[in-house]
Amino acid sequence: MVSQHQSKDSGSKKNEGKELGMVAPQDKSSKKMKSSKKMKFASSSAETEPTSQTTISDDSKTGRGMSTMPRVVKRKLQKLRPIVEYNKRGKGIGQAHSEMQSYIGVLACSRVPLVDKKWSQIPKDINEQIWEAVDMAFVVGQGGKNSVLSSAAKKWKDFKSTLMRHYILPYTNDKEKLSQPPETYKFIEKAQWEDEVCFIIC
Repeated sequence: MVSQHQSKDSGSKKNEGKELGMVAPQDKSSKKMKSSKKMKFASSSAETEPTSQTTISDDSKTGRGMSTMPRVVKRKLQKLRPIVEYNKRGKGIGQAHSEMQSYIGVLACSRVPLVDKKWSQIPKDINEQIWEAVDMAFVVGQGGKNSVLSSAAKKWKDFKSTLMRHYILPYTNDKEKLSQPPETYKFIEKAQWEDEVCFIIC
């Protein structure tokens, strides 16, 4: 028979464990759930799943408006390609899909000239460069090249719209402000920026 004193002690120990952040044995299922969220990888040698490369963090950001995606570049050098997964409706899901979309955005914004007025006017070699870069970094799956370039087109149009609404139109009377590309987007060449500004406000 357990005394009241012993039961109080065991209760205080349980509370003490919680205060120290200890994990109870019954939490094994939650660990399994966390591990199931890891991205699946394909490599040139064998399929693998390295734990050090499975999460996306804010350290990939270099500015408020642009990410250089250094993790993607690092994995490309290691010849590791996350497998993009899709649900039953064919919609991309999971971290690999989210990271791929971010990478497509980086490529579309940094490689496609601003001076092109429509996506259809963009040289085919630039389209190929974007597709090849994404295909080298991810196992794309459903939709393949068409889905990647369609996403790139939308992100490029959105980017141009963002520039116009936030960095050009509010400063139409401030030539000094419009003389240089925004600090957030340092990859924009000055000549391209000037052409874009002139096209909108001239």
